[in-house]
Amino acid sequence: MLAGILGYPARRAVALNLAISLITIASALAVRSGTLSLAPVFEMLPVALSMIAGAVCAAYAGIGLVHRISERLLERLILVLLLVIGAALIVEAFLPGEAPALLPEPLAPRLAAGVLFGLVIGLVSSLLGVAGGELIIPTLIFAFGADVRVAGTLSLIISLPTVAVGVARHTRLGAFKERRDLSQTVAPMGAGSVLGAVAGGLLVGLAPAAALKLILGVILIISAVKIFRH
Repeated sequence: MLAGILGYPARRAVALNLAISLITIASALAVRSGTLSLAPVFEMLPVALSMIAGAVCAAYAGIGLVHRISERLLERLILVLLLVIGAALIVEAFLPGEAPALLPEPLAPRLAAGVLFGLVIGLVSSLLGVAGGELIIPTLIFAFGADVRVAGTLSLIISLPTVAVGVARHTRLGAFKERRDLSQTVAPMGAGSVLGAVAGGLLVGLAPAAALKLILGVILIISAVKIFRH
């Protein structure tokens, strides 16, 4: 939306989207903590922490990459990532809801895999300016065997420090010098995202996950096509 509809250059759109994502994640996590049981989440905290370690490191390095490469190359990277993630979400919508974990039960290989997955997620998050839930949730479900609702909550926990590091890094690199971007774009979209996070948190047990994935996948592909035309 920021790049395709509002017309922001890719680099500014990435930074602004991270700022909006930070507001959304914090709101959604606060709502979920009051509506869902956190006991299953605590069981997977070691895996979540390993993914956070990888994601934060990759996000820090990735933000530097965003500010070094050309605007044209960044747009092409965003195009490819949106197409891949959109297609993956559409395919995932038709997969069975429960699947056995791909990783073995011992904790050591799970932690190592968590760091590696986190590195990929942090890099994608920094390049697209997103929280990364599109990758985190499928990873937790298929690689670690997490329940879809637990995976949703864990994705917020993993995304919060990852996005916070990205916003801080963008701030140090001068991405938010234009105060109008914050008042005219981040503030209103952030307010809307809070309302959406509250509604989503309250409806988390009712919304059909497969339909939402299908819709989101289509939206991402349409966004990629608009960026390509631009």
